[in-house]
Amino acid sequence: MKEKSFGLAKQWANNASIDEADRNEIKNLLSNPVANETEILDRFYQNLEFGTGGLRSLIGVGSNRMNKYNIRRATQAMCNTVLKSKPSGAVACISYDNRRFSRDFAMEVASVYAANGMKTHIFEVLTPTPLLSYAVRYFKADSGVMVTASHNPKEYNGFKAYWSDGAQLTPPYDQMVIDAYGELTEWDQVKSMDFQTAMNDGLIEWIPNDCNESFYKIIEDHSLNLDMCKKDGDKVHFIYTPLHGCGNTACELISRRLGFSNFEPVQSQSVPDTEFSTLKSTPNPEDPEALELAVALMKESNADIAYGTDPDCDRLGVVVNDKGIVHFLNGNQIALLMIEYMFSQLTEKNILPSNPLVIKSIVTSPMQKTIVEAFGGTVLDTLTGFKWMAKLWKDLEDANTDYNFVFASEESFGYMPNNLVRDKDAVASIALMNEITLFHKLQGKTLINALDELYTKYGYAQESLIALNFAGLTGKEKIANIMNHFRTNSTSDIAGNKIKIFKDYNTLISKNLIDQTEEKIDMTTSNVLGFEFENGNILYLRPSGTEPKIKFYTMVQVKEGELAVKKSEAKNQIETIEAFIHQAIKTI
Repeated sequence: MKEKSFGLAKQWANNASIDEADRNEIKNLLSNPVANETEILDRFYQNLEFGTGGLRSLIGVGSNRMNKYNIRRATQAMCNTVLKSKPSGAVACISYDNRRFSRDFAMEVASVYAANGMKTHIFEVLTPTPLLSYAVRYFKADSGVMVTASHNPKEYNGFKAYWSDGAQLTPPYDQMVIDAYGELTEWDQVKSMDFQTAMNDGLIEWIPNDCNESFYKIIEDHSLNLDMCKKDGDKVHFIYTPLHGCGNTACELISRRLGFSNFEPVQSQSVPDTEFSTLKSTPNPEDPEALELAVALMKESNADIAYGTDPDCDRLGVVVNDKGIVHFLNGNQIALLMIEYMFSQLTEKNILPSNPLVIKSIVTSPMQKTIVEAFGGTVLDTLTGFKWMAKLWKDLEDANTDYNFVFASEESFGYMPNNLVRDKDAVASIALMNEITLFHKLQGKTLINALDELYTKYGYAQESLIALNFAGLTGKEKIANIMNHFRTNSTSDIAGNKIKIFKDYNTLISKNLIDQTEEKIDMTTSNVLGFEFENGNILYLRPSGTEPKIKFYTMVQVKEGELAVKKSEAKNQIETIEAFIHQAIKTI
């Protein structure tokens, strides 16, 4: 590995396609190989891989880093794939967030698209991921790119690749682009041109406000109680932080447009900042620590709700002020509130479509099914990731099924309240949560009261997530051993929960351990294990595809007894399963 890494570093240092300043940086590292060995190995031990969703890595000069050279290469791979089936008239869309070099990288993407003869529409200012997904559909584009590293640390950036349906790449296009990326072995295979020249030639255009306006109009049209919002929206006080990302303009604009005038940003975090200087943690609304300033302002001003969105504004976190007590809602709870509100309002107004459909990931609360089926709807599962949910809906559309889309979500704070954006959408989600909060406040209730009513009616659900980090080669082996242990020891019970169904998404076989029957799982192969117990509880294991982590998702539903009893019983069951997991990990 050392010989390969140093060899690749020398190639970059002597390649005229690499800027002189960047070549000199590599030469300086090579001038002291002993002191810089670790750095050289890390930067050059491999070419940055194009994964199923694109690129993501530390920013820097090197084959294994996010830089303009790898950005150009990835874009050329997108172009080569598109141009195989559409050699002329192809169109692309581009957006970017607040991260280091995001605008520069976006302009590099546009320059490569333009050099390949593709008409390219690019947002002039940093813009949320859901607007990029929408723009791809608005312009009937063939592909799109969002320059972002989502909620990763400040040292990272990334390249999210989108296809013509407005969703991230899925089969067969993901593998086609990966193959095209791998075939680009020389830098002279990558085309590029001057950005301003391409604009002068009409190959690159700034996206006009018409696109944004139609995006906001769609959200407004999806309001289920627009008159209520515009009449009484000022009665709810919202605090919002974009965590220095690109959500501030869009989230405040749609809120005020719908009548929520008491929408107060956290000023110190409303300015885009590549360093995320006010944060102690990663810019992730799933992490309570990231929402510290928003919660403090909510308490100080006695506001009703505190929101947080991640840098590219596709995830939404919600914190509730329940009569002075702060409650951090998890992604499952937020989705349950959205689903119950949407279905009950659509039913009350007699506009619930026939065969209403909700899509969720396999690790998202099964209580969604309980609620949706009570309204005569259907819930379908996919693998984790919104691209799979978007793909399922596209497949159902293409097959002319009679399903009518209502909602999609995953437990990691992602929600899709309408199907004109084919990815997580924190902008539309904030609009919906504003409306839900107001609806309940007008009845004298907080969202915690609303959740308890929901739990009383449908049964109590509680979920937990254990995410364990195992870094390096030994960590990789540890994760593999954990998966192998649970894969081969699935014959009886886990923590006293008798296993009924064992699902192995690697083999795509679902086995009933009671009657020994087997069924095929109709999904893409993935290294995921699922255990469904006789008592209705569920456990999933999933190694992360982007981090040295393995995740355990426990889902419990208790339907009998008073609410307090249900909560206590669910808590006990979760703790028992989690204790079993931690003990098992020690022995593997």
